[in-house]
Amino acid sequence: MGKQFSNKNQSTIGKTRGRLSAPVSPLNDKIFKGLLILAIILVCFLLAGMLFSLFTSSVPSIREFGIHFFTGSTWDPVSGEFGVLPFIVGTLLTSLLALLISIPFSFAIALFLGEYFNSGFLATILNSAMELLAGIPSIIYGMWGFFVLAPLIRSLETALGVVPYGVGVFTASLVLALMIIPYTASLAREVIGLVPHELKEAAYSLGATRYETVKKVILPYSSSGVLAGVLLSFGRALGETMAVTMLIGNSYFIPKGIFDTGNTIASVIANEFTEATGEIYLSSLIQMGLVLFLITVCFGVLGRFIINKMSLEE
Repeated sequence: MGKQFSNKNQSTIGKTRGRLSAPVSPLNDKIFKGLLILAIILVCFLLAGMLFSLFTSSVPSIREFGIHFFTGSTWDPVSGEFGVLPFIVGTLLTSLLALLISIPFSFAIALFLGEYFNSGFLATILNSAMELLAGIPSIIYGMWGFFVLAPLIRSLETALGVVPYGVGVFTASLVLALMIIPYTASLAREVIGLVPHELKEAAYSLGATRYETVKKVILPYSSSGVLAGVLLSFGRALGETMAVTMLIGNSYFIPKGIFDTGNTIASVIANEFTEATGEIYLSSLIQMGLVLFLITVCFGVLGRFIINKMSLEE
């Protein structure tokens, strides 16, 4: 019986080796390469098409307002005056604040699941919870924030002597932080799990503690991947619409503090796009979309530059 089993295994291994060592047809290789090039070209054309369509639709607004569109702080469709500075400030403020709030929790979850408890019943439950958080629609986050979080923030503002709006930049940032934690934590966990065991064992053999190994081996080795997760989360926060629309207060002034109400580019477009009647009004909203597109691209390029520089230094 054992001999038969051994012969069967050897036969299977031999067939597998034969298939792997079979020569690849040059024609199949060319077809595969052509499909890859076609996919890259289609993606480039898609991005270029988005940029071109946004720019052409924004031309009336660009001609009408010029640079004042970015520096103006008055948004009044009735008088035909459009300035997006308050919305740019609101977008960056909420996204950056959400990122700062989420990073410690994301790193803690990533280290916990990637290094300390990477298998077992508890790890399975936590991984399932992270996937569930990532899959919840943003409108659900907005409703939860409006009915549960906003009253708590209102009580906090009353205790601090701040005008108790309940909604505002801080409330929207908290919900945004909760929404982007799964993205940063999941990617960081995967990168931390890829750190070679030899490096960690070498650190332990030299007398390093668990904390020192994490600080001096795991984090430096996985820093590029962790930063990529942070940038992915930041891009997610920049374009979030429904949850922010429900919680930021939708005011047309530059917020002077984190407890003030404000607005973001995405929330203004969502609120007013169906009401835009005039050509300049509609073109201004589309130009806001173009601004958001360019902000996202700029941060993406900057992040890629930082990641490449960190990789070269390592």
